Order: sequence, then structure tokens, then C-alpha cells
Amino acid sequence: MTVIRNPVVAGMFYPANAGELRANVETYLDQVEPRPGPAPKALIAPHAGYVYSGLVAAAAYASLWPYRDRYTRVILLGPCHRVAIRHLALSGADVFRTPLGDVPQDKDVIVALDMPEVNVFEAAHQFEHSLEVHLPFLQIVLRTFTLVPLVVGGTTPETVADVLKNLWGGKETLIVISSDLSHYLAYNEARAKDRHTCEAIEHLDANRIGHADACGATSVRGLLIEAKRRAMQVTTLDLRNSGDTAGGKDRVVGYGAWMFSES
Repeated sequence: MTVIRNPVVAGMFYPANAGELRANVETYLDQVEPRPGPAPKALIAPHAGYVYSGLVAAAAYASLWPYRDRYTRVILLGPCHRVAIRHLALSGADVFRTPLGDVPQDKDVIVALDMPEVNVFEAAHQFEHSLEVHLPFLQIVLRTFTLVPLVVGGTTPETVADVLKNLWGGKETLIVISSDLSHYLAYNEARAKDRHTCEAIEHLDANRIGHADACGATSVRGLLIEAKRRAMQVTTLDLRNSGDTAGGKDRVVGYGAWMFSES
């Protein structure tokens, strides 16, 4: 019997109807200007409702278009919002379902990941949106792939870096880090704070990013640590906030998209 992790924010963060969802995502992707560049190995993209952060997420995922056929596995890390956890949590489900269909977990890779900091803990995934909202973009751009979904809790960036090192794989493996940026600051204050975070990411400086700068700070910092070890190149694809998209400017949430490529 197939164990399914059903969507929990369909109809809230993104459309629940498959046709409407596909059209919605494709509209965001169509608004991104094509830009030449190397194949992404890793992305940082936001996880808010699509009306707020969909265009920023699209900037990340549009970078995959020229290379979409090379990726068969996605390592997806996002912060916990509903259930406080230590370390990193895998899911026991066989597939993650969205209105666009099912994404199978890569059980072979998961079984091979023998690390005490990584365990199956279904409660962390049950109501978590930080991973789910990325799947429709991935389903449309990549079409077919397996998934290694990890909810990141109270662990260290160094542990995340070690997990990423063990899951790195080859050109078939894409890493996606799910994170929004500053939360509930005034528009201009948020812009300044998010620019500081952007500069830290561009310089692979994990020490300059805290949880007030990015809700997925632990995963972001872990990626930066491993990216620095590998002398990766970083490209900023978009940087804006909810005051630029669908919200007021009194209390905004920041969003950014970055692409990491191997030298």
C-alpha cells in the first residue's frame, strides 16, 4: 500500500485545482526574462503563498529550463513552522502529492543516508508548507524526478553542510533550500536588511546570516558552508518583498532567489 503525504496548503498558498495551478505557475515562469548561465547545482527560493512570492520563486526555477533533462533527483530542505524538532526530519511517505500528481521519495538515497542527525519524523512533515509549495514548480519545470525532503529543525549549519555533502550526488541531483527573508519590518528597513543578507549569500559568508535575516537560516548557512568548500559561483536572480507584490508596505516579508553553480 502506497503511503501518501497529501497536500495541506493547496487552496491557500496555491490553487487546489490542477488546471488553475498549472496556469498559475506557468504565468509566473513566463514573466521571468531568460538569462544565460551555467547549470544550477543549488537554488535558494521562497516558500510563501504564490501571490506574494511566486514570481521570486519562478526566477529560481526558470534558471533550470535549459538543463531540465539532466535533473532526476531533488534534495529539498525547509524550516519547520508547525512542529518544533531537533536535527533533520525525513518523511515515511512513499510519495508527496500535489494537485499536479505524485512525487516519489528516493528511498535508495534515503536508506543510504546513515546519519544520526537525520531521522524519520512524520509529524514534522504533516502540516509543513515550506517544502510543499516548491513541488508544483518542480513538477512543471522538471516533469519527472525523485525527492529527498528534509525538514530542518534545531540543528547546526555545520550539520546541514555535512548532510548536503553526503547527498550532493552528480549532475543529476539538484539541491533546493527553502527560505523567506526578513519578517514584518517596514518596507525600507526590510529592503536594507535583505540587501545585507543578499550580500552575505553572494560572498558565501554563513556567519553574517541569522534567523532574523532568514527563516531558513540554518539551511541557507549550511549550503553556504558547503558551497564555499567547493568554490561555487553565486548568482542573485531576484530580491524583493511582499510590498512589491501583493501586500502593504507597513509590515513586509522579504523574498530572494539565488542560483549556485559549480566551477
